[in-house]
Amino acid sequence: MTLRNILNNNGVVLLIALILLCIFLSIYNSQFYSIQNINSILRSSSTVMIVAFGMTILITSGEVDLSVGTLFSFVTVIVMDVINSTHSILLGFLAVFSFCLLVGFANGFVRTKLKVNSLIGTLAMMLILQGSVYLYSMSAIYNNHNIPIFSFFGQGFVGFIPTPAIIMIVLLPFFVFLLNYSKYGRYYTAVGSNSDASRISGLDIDKLKISGFVITALLVGVAGIILASLMDTGQQGSGKGFELTVIAAVILGGTSFRGGSGTITGTILGVLVLKVIDNGIILMGIPQEFQLVFPGVILILAVYIDNLRKLSYAA
Repeated sequence: MTLRNILNNNGVVLLIALILLCIFLSIYNSQFYSIQNINSILRSSSTVMIVAFGMTILITSGEVDLSVGTLFSFVTVIVMDVINSTHSILLGFLAVFSFCLLVGFANGFVRTKLKVNSLIGTLAMMLILQGSVYLYSMSAIYNNHNIPIFSFFGQGFVGFIPTPAIIMIVLLPFFVFLLNYSKYGRYYTAVGSNSDASRISGLDIDKLKISGFVITALLVGVAGIILASLMDTGQQGSGKGFELTVIAAVILGGTSFRGGSGTITGTILGVLVLKVIDNGIILMGIPQEFQLVFPGVILILAVYIDNLRKLSYAA
């Protein structure tokens, strides 16, 4: 098989890598295929996948959001605090999605109207949120409302499938359709491929990019609610390294960091590969700090492969 064929079959390569990882880990530790361990992988994968759906759209359009990890943490604090204060899940969710909408719009505004590169603009937002979450609350906020339905979002099951995985599965068809089969998906791809040509053809570039940031931020809201429910607390540092994992999974899945191409299916495989590696780190007794090291290494490799893919297409 030629280099071009390998690069063009990124999904197949990821699937083979995932299968080999699963075989190796099951041989190393028979607990890998236990129901408890599989559920653990599904829960941890689901929050990353949910945000990665939005990040795939965003990167396809030629942008990126580095603030999702800090926003992820902030959401856990907000939802727990508001529900504790009001004993209303509805108000808690409303507060979260209003805040995420504001952050997503702010990121899009800075990128499109102030013309600040999204790497710099969302890095600045990350710093703003890091300071703001501690101004909001200096300590973790624990569950004082004890509303059973809230715990269901992160800890519950539908049949034998964890609720976070069900939420992800419900969202999945919409984003597959949006990116790969709708005219808006083609617009995001066109903008990422050639922004100037898209503008000349009549596309509202600013509106599309702002919507990408907003969609991503709202999905962080969904994932943050799940995490708060799972931990039964709101913690300021709970999203440390989350943005790295999300971006690494998206790029590993075949979405070009330069924009212009993206696939939700590839993103799902990228998330699963990273999360199975994370799980393997735990099962093999490797220090958990490597859970941040491996996504960093994989991100470098994924961008390098993306560069090779671009050169292969040019040839």
